[in-house]
Amino acid sequence: MTDTTVPRHTDTPPDLPQWIAARSDAELIKAMSLRPDLTAPPPASLAVLAGRAEQRRSILHTADTLDTLALTVLEILAIEEAYERPVTRAALLAVVAKRAPAKSVDKALAQLRERLLVWGDASGFRISATAADAVPWRIGRALDPVDNLTESHITAALAELGDGERNLLDTLARSSPTGRTRDAAPGTPPDRPVQKLLAAGLLIWLDEQTVELPVQVGQILRGEPMSDPRSLAEPKLPTKTQSLTDVDAAAAGEALELGRHCALIIEALSASPAPALKAGGLGVRELRKVTKASGLDDDRVSILVELLAAAHLISSGTPDPVPTSDTGDDYWAPTPAVDAWLTAAPAARWHTLASAWLEVPRAPWVIGMRDPNDKPIAALSEEVRSPAAPRDRRMILELLAELGSGHSAEPADLARTLAWRRPRWSGRFGVTPVGHVVAEATALGIVARGAMSTPGRSLLHDGNAEADMRAALPQPIDYVLVQADLTLVAPGPLEPDLHDRIELVADVESAGAATMYRISDTSLRRALDVGLSASELHALFATHSRTPVPQALTYLIDDVARRHGRLRAGVASSFVRCEDPALLAEVMASPAAESLALRALAPTVAISQAPLAEVLTVLAGAGFAPAGEDSSGTIVDLRARGSRVSARRPRQTFRTPAVPTEEQLGSLVRGMRAADRAAGNAGAVVRADGSRASSTATMTLLQTAAKVKRSVSIGYVDAQGVATHRIVDPISIGGGQLDAFDPATGGVRRFTLHRITSVALVE
Repeated sequence: MTDTTVPRHTDTPPDLPQWIAARSDAELIKAMSLRPDLTAPPPASLAVLAGRAEQRRSILHTADTLDTLALTVLEILAIEEAYERPVTRAALLAVVAKRAPAKSVDKALAQLRERLLVWGDASGFRISATAADAVPWRIGRALDPVDNLTESHITAALAELGDGERNLLDTLARSSPTGRTRDAAPGTPPDRPVQKLLAAGLLIWLDEQTVELPVQVGQILRGEPMSDPRSLAEPKLPTKTQSLTDVDAAAAGEALELGRHCALIIEALSASPAPALKAGGLGVRELRKVTKASGLDDDRVSILVELLAAAHLISSGTPDPVPTSDTGDDYWAPTPAVDAWLTAAPAARWHTLASAWLEVPRAPWVIGMRDPNDKPIAALSEEVRSPAAPRDRRMILELLAELGSGHSAEPADLARTLAWRRPRWSGRFGVTPVGHVVAEATALGIVARGAMSTPGRSLLHDGNAEADMRAALPQPIDYVLVQADLTLVAPGPLEPDLHDRIELVADVESAGAATMYRISDTSLRRALDVGLSASELHALFATHSRTPVPQALTYLIDDVARRHGRLRAGVASSFVRCEDPALLAEVMASPAAESLALRALAPTVAISQAPLAEVLTVLAGAGFAPAGEDSSGTIVDLRARGSRVSARRPRQTFRTPAVPTEEQLGSLVRGMRAADRAAGNAGAVVRADGSRASSTATMTLLQTAAKVKRSVSIGYVDAQGVATHRIVDPISIGGGQLDAFDPATGGVRRFTLHRITSVALVE
């Protein structure tokens, strides 16, 4: 549809190869930096560069970076047939005059010209024939009359539909919005579903066999925020403002919880490695075992095991030691790297996990959803892999970062803006995926209260994120509050050494900004088992408690210490000794002696073939309180270190393409210009009159022949070096290839341009 009243440029502008050759070095460097795929491998000449710039795959790739306005300009140029003839700036502005200011259109044209998708100037713009394929909607939508669809109208109309009409709309909303049906033809009974939907304004009639689902209706059906598809202005993003100090404090709290919860999962997998599925993931049953052991919920564990795997802190393989119930399959277990991570500072632990999440090509939020076979997607499985996830995360976080410090926005509003900025990716920026990504970033402390935290912003922009998180975390304290009910409270994060000792003598009851611990016989015995004495325990609480130490705790420590270690076990494989013959006699008379095959050597000594750890476990289970000792009689720490598995090298499935530097691109441009100058003397095609034509002139001649449908005579050397002459009818030229109809064979043949030795129009 062309407005004949609008002036159209009639002079033929240069074709893309000529236009590229006339660009400055700086313009070519800019174009190749925006389209780095054009440089791999380095093009030999500007003609080769032009051929690549017109390839459909390259055009679609660079169109992914364009916003709605730029793609609409490209659509209008396609409607005006700019691939056949030039379209003036005036003609373009006449179509969008009421929808976008001229300044915005000029900016969009500049973006398209920078990317070599449009060439020419205000007197006439041109595009490649394949450029229209980059528009992600129906060509011609820009000229549709303005509709009056509102959210309330659509919702009311949908509520009145029957199952048949609703199923038809749902199908179009999930797939292509365009549908083919005979019921669109005039004269079809009005009670047919398609006719009802057309009458309600929920379908658009295109022709007698084609209907289209309006964009707004599809958005409502998919639960997305409604937006005007014809709007050429970026949607305004509503924001809320809050204190950056509060945001960073909330992020620090999430970072502390993240480290604690990951340590619980590591402990659970260390004690009991989880068998891997045959497909490599973590089954629902095994995930629930980890959930039960760690005390977390399924969703939290699903995300955290993905984080730990991304950071190479857990992996699948054969653990050491091998589980007693080993079936020969792989197990998910911690890697040796976890030992250093567990002892690192909280900020360092956070940075390891957060940076891994930012770059991992996986989408943990899909865990638990149904796959195409209606089976739940397992954690750590291949179904969670998403090569585009790192790029999508960065785009969402970059938009949040643009809002400024302390500014937050709702996921629905973020999704609407992202869909306008990247309409070709709108399916990946729906409310659901954007909301899940923001939720994951919140769980990591990158986002807090809907806004980017200072450590998160530094992580995104390659700053010192670890130092920023260290500053946001509360300063470690060196005291606790012991209470009369044998609980103690840590009102903040403890210093590392004190934290380790408190974790040894007490069990966590609740965690958060303040952590509550419970002291019991078992926890005190655990401390005595690793060599602490009663006097050291008394000193620990007396030194670090800001409240008076309860008398009940003093008595409990003395009572447990009095009973602890009266019975001694060693290695013989292992031995049991006791200064009290009556106590050893009691042990020998118990069922534990039979299970351990204890044999008395003296009234105070017995030996066993069982390992020392097993002897201690069985005797403790029988009600005794043994202590382990080494050959010198010193109490030894026999706590299990857990299983470890070697980390597997991650499979590379997504790699961000390297962008050449400006210096490299400058060198490449100089090389292409030198090659074109040389082609003017040595590599030119011979015309019929014996003169030489440059490769650009050859391309122009062949393109002209294709447009005016003229036959040409070409000389051609095939891959075997056989030279032939033939007359063909050119169809299209691009990507270094000529597609032409060959009357000799009666079919279309493809010729490589650099193998053409001569060309001339046939009269």
